[in-house]
Amino acid sequence: MPGPIYARCAPTRRLVQSPKLRSYSQSSRAPVVSVLFQDIEPPIINGVRKPMKPGGYQDSGADIAFTLRSKGLNIVTPATSPDVYKNEGWCFSDTENGICSAVAKGATHLWANTILFDSHPLQRSLKLADHASELYVLGQPPAMVQNFDDKAYLNGKLRGLGGYTLPKSWLIQASDNLDEVLGSIQQFPVVGKPIRGRGSHGVKLCHNPMELKLHIQQLIEESPVVMVEEFLAGEEATLTIMPPSPERPEHWSMLPVSRFNHTDGIAPYNGVVAVVSNSRVVTEKDLQDPAYRIIMDEGVRVAVLIGATAPIRIDVRRFSEGSEFALFDINMKPNMTGPGRPGREDQASLTAMAATAMGWDYGTLLQKILESASRLSDFRAYRSPF
Repeated sequence: MPGPIYARCAPTRRLVQSPKLRSYSQSSRAPVVSVLFQDIEPPIINGVRKPMKPGGYQDSGADIAFTLRSKGLNIVTPATSPDVYKNEGWCFSDTENGICSAVAKGATHLWANTILFDSHPLQRSLKLADHASELYVLGQPPAMVQNFDDKAYLNGKLRGLGGYTLPKSWLIQASDNLDEVLGSIQQFPVVGKPIRGRGSHGVKLCHNPMELKLHIQQLIEESPVVMVEEFLAGEEATLTIMPPSPERPEHWSMLPVSRFNHTDGIAPYNGVVAVVSNSRVVTEKDLQDPAYRIIMDEGVRVAVLIGATAPIRIDVRRFSEGSEFALFDINMKPNMTGPGRPGREDQASLTAMAATAMGWDYGTLLQKILESASRLSDFRAYRSPF
């Protein structure tokens, strides 16, 4: 490609050639990190558009940037001196211009705290191509996110492979005879939800066919495909599956975080109720129940199968009290808020809570994730296992 295409993306600091996964501490230079926030509305994929988060994850992005800077890392920000009390000014837009601006300021590591998809600039921008072997990314490959953000698609693949514990489910399309589909669901309550959701958006426990029908009709106005799942009535927990790193070169699961104090059977969105008030990390005594280890193993196998390059969060729940767990929601982008900035003391994410059980504070967790960064060239070369 001709030189002028890259002119607006200044050269990054040259990194010594190395394996895909390596610790920045092994590099000849310390990383220069920039955090990206969601500034691009996701495209319509198979008729469904994932809803944007108000603010585009700038709250957690500011937490990440501020905390890493507090740990002594070199963080570049769009604002010269961002206000610690504000979310804005800490993160670069995930548009092509925003990413190039971060690179021009010397960023070597791009923390993709945003929703990715195959046409995203991190995947497609020609202006970044010349730096693909020098830039590092924290996040899941866009092609992976596009495929596996579809809950029905991923769950269907896992069900087809076998060896994974999943709830019964039904897919309902706008063109279906709704009454006929509802007639095939023999046991209530069930959960209706969009196949590309965010947090608890559109997730509702429905106790009878009429309630479910009304909810599906509402969901179909924003999504032509709706997922209905059998209601898992037992304990809910969440797993964070960590990616390989030089320190630990395989996928592995943090301890489960148990959830409680649900609202109408559904864990409330963390923007409404802070997870620290309705969650706890399971104890060693809890782990004497083999159901935890079994579902942790399944979660790790999911991460290995899809080739996760960053943490994923898997929500699990028992079919009934004391039974085995089932996987019911596999999230490509876990919430990554954490304490550090003034007024954010109660904003630990589920992943940050799990990290505390390992003796990691929020900053240490972020440093561990940073060590799993992938080269942009490898990030772009991802291929689905299916």
